[in-house]
Amino acid sequence: MNNPALLALGATILCGTLAVAGVHSYASGRAQRQALVDRLALGPGSGDGGPPGRARRFAGVDRRLRRTRLGRSIQLRLSSTGLDLTAGEFFTYVVAVVAALWLIAAATLAPFFGPIAGIVAIWSAVAFLNWQRQKRIEAFINQLPDVARILANATAAGLALRTSLAMAAEELEAPAGEELSHVADQLTLGRSIDDTLGELAARLPSRELIVLVTTLVLSNKAGGTVVNSLRNLTQTLEDRKETRREVRTMLSEVHATAFTVPLLGLGSLLLINSSNEGALERVTGSPMGQTLILIALGLYAVGFFVIRRLGKIEV
Repeated sequence: MNNPALLALGATILCGTLAVAGVHSYASGRAQRQALVDRLALGPGSGDGGPPGRARRFAGVDRRLRRTRLGRSIQLRLSSTGLDLTAGEFFTYVVAVVAALWLIAAATLAPFFGPIAGIVAIWSAVAFLNWQRQKRIEAFINQLPDVARILANATAAGLALRTSLAMAAEELEAPAGEELSHVADQLTLGRSIDDTLGELAARLPSRELIVLVTTLVLSNKAGGTVVNSLRNLTQTLEDRKETRREVRTMLSEVHATAFTVPLLGLGSLLLINSSNEGALERVTGSPMGQTLILIALGLYAVGFFVIRRLGKIEV
């Protein structure tokens, strides 16, 4: 609250970034909806090449960023999340949010908290990508019973595994439809089933998918019927799906607590600074005060990770 101009600048940058991200999400969703309408109207055999591409923003930043190891790492993470973003767009949005939060924290609390807010923003961006990837994996796992059922029915009808995978890609919605479509395209280009399915399991790691991939690979190598195995696997995947849903429901309170603890610390800092304006700036003006603040923030971070770890149950 000590520098209203700095606070206004930070809030303006943050609001502008959120507005650009909102417009991007709206445009992307509208393009996907129109592509779905066109697909339903034209049918799968119309020769439609897929959703129309949108104009990419920050193309220059993206070209330069892709030449670096950081850019390649960002693009690899984005490819596993299903987000319609380039590395340049994501990097630019993150830089804008970091700058905005830096200015806001420096204006509302103290200049000492600016770099800390920037580090938290970068960590939040990485956590957001991991959350999106895990969300896509969960959605894919929920569709695995349908994948196994379609493959079992297609195999029982006498179709080859390659044809069965292509059929499943056409029948299922995203993300399973997109991933299986990519698998079918790779098989069309002449790649082996083992390598293609192995890449799928590495891209979306989960126990359920590994079991399904192992079943398909072994049946492809050893030959023979795989219908009974796939039908038994379908029931097993349905049971695991229900178990995962129950566990996630029971642990929802633990996950909420993990995020509440750091928010309480942030709220207490805002309360102290509002009740005694300039208190945090005086505290962080000495090395001892800065050390104590860092220790307190470290303890909050440890509490967050410990609570998250205690609430992590592998099913």
